[in-house]
Amino acid sequence: MAAEASQDSTFALVSTAFDPDFYRSVYPDVVAAGADPYGHYTISGWREGRDPAAWFSSSAYLAENPDVEAGGRDPFAHFLEVGAAEGREIRPSELAGAYQAPRSLAGGRRPWTYVPDPPRAIPQKASALGGEAFGAAIPAAPAWDSAAYELVSGSFDHRFYLAENPDVAASGMDPVAHFLDQGWREGRDPAPWFSVSDYLEFNPDVAAAAIHPFVHYLQAGRQEGRLARLELGFRHRVIATLQPIEARLAAAEAHDDFAEPGGAKALADLLAVTRSGLADLHLTFSHDDYSTNLGGVQLCLQREAAAAEATGRDHLHLYPLNSRPLLRSPGHAEPLGVVWNGVPVGVFSLATLVDGLEAGLAKVAPGRRSLAIHSLLGHSVSDVLAIARAVGLDHGWFWVHDFASVCASYHLLRNDVADCGAPPVGSAACGVCVYGDHRQFHLDEHERLFRALEISVAAPSQAALDTWRRGAGLPAVKTLVAPLARLSPRRAEAIEPPAAAPAERPFRFAFPGLPSGLKGWSVFRDLVLRFAEDPRYEFLHLARDPASGLPLSFHPVTVSQANPRAMQAMLETLDVDAVMIWSLCRETFSFTTHEAAAAGAAILTGPDSGNVAAFVQATGLGEVIADETALFELFESGEVLRFSRRQRAPAPADLTFSRLTIDLLDGEAA
Repeated sequence: MAAEASQDSTFALVSTAFDPDFYRSVYPDVVAAGADPYGHYTISGWREGRDPAAWFSSSAYLAENPDVEAGGRDPFAHFLEVGAAEGREIRPSELAGAYQAPRSLAGGRRPWTYVPDPPRAIPQKASALGGEAFGAAIPAAPAWDSAAYELVSGSFDHRFYLAENPDVAASGMDPVAHFLDQGWREGRDPAPWFSVSDYLEFNPDVAAAAIHPFVHYLQAGRQEGRLARLELGFRHRVIATLQPIEARLAAAEAHDDFAEPGGAKALADLLAVTRSGLADLHLTFSHDDYSTNLGGVQLCLQREAAAAEATGRDHLHLYPLNSRPLLRSPGHAEPLGVVWNGVPVGVFSLATLVDGLEAGLAKVAPGRRSLAIHSLLGHSVSDVLAIARAVGLDHGWFWVHDFASVCASYHLLRNDVADCGAPPVGSAACGVCVYGDHRQFHLDEHERLFRALEISVAAPSQAALDTWRRGAGLPAVKTLVAPLARLSPRRAEAIEPPAAAPAERPFRFAFPGLPSGLKGWSVFRDLVLRFAEDPRYEFLHLARDPASGLPLSFHPVTVSQANPRAMQAMLETLDVDAVMIWSLCRETFSFTTHEAAAAGAAILTGPDSGNVAAFVQATGLGEVIADETALFELFESGEVLRFSRRQRAPAPADLTFSRLTIDLLDGEAA
């Protein structure tokens, strides 16, 4: 009887996650034979290498899990029962691209997820909660009774609901009542492990009957094997919404700015405001206006611009008026934004810039002329070469802030979720990636630049330079490592006496920086939701802007040229024990890592984080953790507490920042 119950449980689980529409669409022979899709798959389909859903490849799962293949197990059943909980990787079906989800499934079918912490058993109630269809108008009076309230409140996550919905928190309304009355109609979820929209989408009988989805799940759906949330984690959410590059370009073009380019007189007036009489000119290119935008490359340019001013150079910075995720093809005209000596001064056409620069510089004796390329995204190499010639330059520096010179995926993330390591162009790995068709173009255009000019390459870390050499293979005049900042011992007179030993307090774990998926915010979010109520831990977010929906403390921090140690100072002030820098992509440097180290916080990172992992391994100022499962186990077991300040007693340090290209130019001159 136990075996039969187990088989029934497996059957219910697999049948819920199985996608019959996909199976019929990609296997017309099954339709022609009049076979039931699910029955066909469970009896013979998986043995023939057929896939049960667009997001799951049977053959790939068996190939990567030989224990499953040796055991003769249905790979889909194994994954749903065991593999997901063990963190085993899955791959989408090779036939996924040929499948169009039926219109009745808004947005297409989404993948299934394993819920590691299911809700505790709730005594069954006799009542059911009906109502209008999802998204309909909210009724004037509550459509629920006390029995429904008691049922829902037993599994309702008050903390999560109020954090996700600050308007409800501000109103003072009972969150359970709000959810029962209107929240579910607005797609709000009662707990992180249950999705209202997923449940209604994958259970059309519940939606058609206008039954409250959470009440249905608690009363019947759970016992029937219906899943509470149909996702496969943030990586699979990324894949599920992945857009072709062409679609991204079209979306970017739809938001283009249109500005009237300045004329020759306006450019002449601009160049007249000079520090050096135009004799000494430093020309830089990047993807945006460094003076008004926030980010690592922008901060680098702020420091380089300050150094140009300190050394008496005029500084001309050019960026595309409208950003693009790729380089532009030759002949595709785009106005260029101009920052002159640190001040944004407008937009000019390529022709006006070339003519104006040639005319203005022809009147002065040439002095120090230099070129630094910090990013070519959105630029045309032809335009860059034309402007360099107008300035009289045949050489320059190229900075490896990212890997756009290696691939159109400038983070080297295959399909935006997995480190690819820059495999050979045209490899099978490139063939399954949305960036694969555009990689050769990026390589060819960068090679055209490197062959037209004598280009030297500066990488902010050895890890970045090694990846660039392996992936790009461009004909550089020379290459070198030029760190953007260095740790140095803090001067004795600057070290404050240690404060009195603090009272026993929770372990303070912080996420420093913007809540970006590429930086591991999704992992941090899951960590907070699981351990927020654990008295051993306190979670913090340090950034310019807060991110709603998490029970943590937010502390505003903005790093700038004027306040370069803002993050370091805040980490010290808050006495943060450790930070999570869980970058999914290969960081070429990471200011945040160095700021945290200088502040005495331990750095927890993953193996794919590039220079973050290299820095931690070289210095011992933290730990490189194998994967997200191991990270969660550190918190579950409490082993992460060994990174507390009390146990490590970190030595205070300072950061010395580089002046980037100006340092390199001064070194050449010396």
